[in-house]
Amino acid sequence: MVEEGTERGPATEPLIVNRYNGNGVPSRKSSAITSSLVLGITVAASASFTCGYSGGYSSPAESGIIDELGLSVAEYSVFGSILTIGGMSGAIASGRISDFFGHKITFWILNIFYIMGWLAIAFSKEAWSLYLGRLSLGFGTAVFNYVGPVYVADITPKNLRGGFSSLVQAMTICSISVAYFVGSITYWRILALIGVIPCIIQVICLFFVPESPRWLAKNGRDNEFETSLKCLRGMNADICQEADEIHDYTKNLQRSSGYKILDLFSSKYAYSVIVGVGLMLLQQLGGYKGFAYYANSIFYLAGFPSTTGIIAVAVTQIVMNILGILLIDTSGRRPLLMVSIVGAFFGCFLTGLSFLLQDLHCLEEITPILAFIGILIYMGFYSLGMSGIPWIIMSEIFPVNIKGSAGSLCNLVNWFCSWVVSYTFNFLLQWSSAGTFFIFSSISGLAIIFIAKLVPETKGRTLEEIQASITRGVQ
Repeated sequence: MVEEGTERGPATEPLIVNRYNGNGVPSRKSSAITSSLVLGITVAASASFTCGYSGGYSSPAESGIIDELGLSVAEYSVFGSILTIGGMSGAIASGRISDFFGHKITFWILNIFYIMGWLAIAFSKEAWSLYLGRLSLGFGTAVFNYVGPVYVADITPKNLRGGFSSLVQAMTICSISVAYFVGSITYWRILALIGVIPCIIQVICLFFVPESPRWLAKNGRDNEFETSLKCLRGMNADICQEADEIHDYTKNLQRSSGYKILDLFSSKYAYSVIVGVGLMLLQQLGGYKGFAYYANSIFYLAGFPSTTGIIAVAVTQIVMNILGILLIDTSGRRPLLMVSIVGAFFGCFLTGLSFLLQDLHCLEEITPILAFIGILIYMGFYSLGMSGIPWIIMSEIFPVNIKGSAGSLCNLVNWFCSWVVSYTFNFLLQWSSAGTFFIFSSISGLAIIFIAKLVPETKGRTLEEIQASITRGVQ
């Protein structure tokens, strides 16, 4: 693996690599942005766009579908919520599919589900085909929620990983806004067909992107592993150190034990599992799906114009997403996550306070504005980091030998908590609108403590360095 002209220092020192190739031409740094890397990120970003677009589709399409197909409110509620049922099914299977077939083939599989789902909805004549289409979209979305962050983390250099990962995750939030905007002026069947466009982009790009080098190394395909890494870093790039780190770390994991699924709950991996599962729990139980799915109802109860509110929220989310992309590789994951959750806590508390004042008939002339500001702060700061960084950290902290099972567990927890919040939100609002937001703000408060005490910083470190540092103390 080590080329001529390469030296190794003592075991504790990093590999020192000759910066010139065999022709005396300076080798490019392995952190260069290559066409293969861009195509790989495009695949993941397009899948992320479809993920968000699937969630945002049901809101603008509601009146058109109900009027044309004669669905009752209860039947349409099934259509909206069945996405999470498909999601839980996909979450269970996602890690195993990716481990067995590889990340690239997994993208092919999820695109089959995406395309079938959109076509079933676009050409539906009855409720059952709508349900099947929505179920298929949920399955594909859950598979992406695992393989997308993992693939991006695997193919990007450590100094670019945060920015590219944030860009991919940001596409989910941005595509929800796109679904709202386009759906307000487009026929619901056309809106569904538009969802096929990013799938076509993925299919085209998948012919030219390489498989994840770490998956190839894990499966003993060493020649393909080196070819893939060279393709991603550039044919003239110096990959010796990175290749040796990946190869040696993977081989050491394979020699250390024959992995069984119950090993996921051993003390060696307890910290990683607690961090991954904890972030997934807190990401969803903080109430985001309630805000996102029922924004119209919240603005209506607050006495604020819903159209104005939703447009303001959509613009704010896009701006804060862009800010998060720009900051993540300079500020780091953990500080950005802390700022995000503190802002979400304050926004949720402010929203609850506005409804409490409304219930007490105090300052009624300003409570709608107070609710609007609270919702805007919550949605904006959530988009800054809490929406995407938990998925990024999940993709970074699990060693390759448990990544499939651990990712499936985190994915399933996320989808189950998403279903709990989306299903119970309206019942909670009927019980107490102020109490609902105070509950969610309390959970955000717990998230602040959890992140401060347990979540590690992963900025500027290779995946092997991150995973070794997490498990070293308990081996």
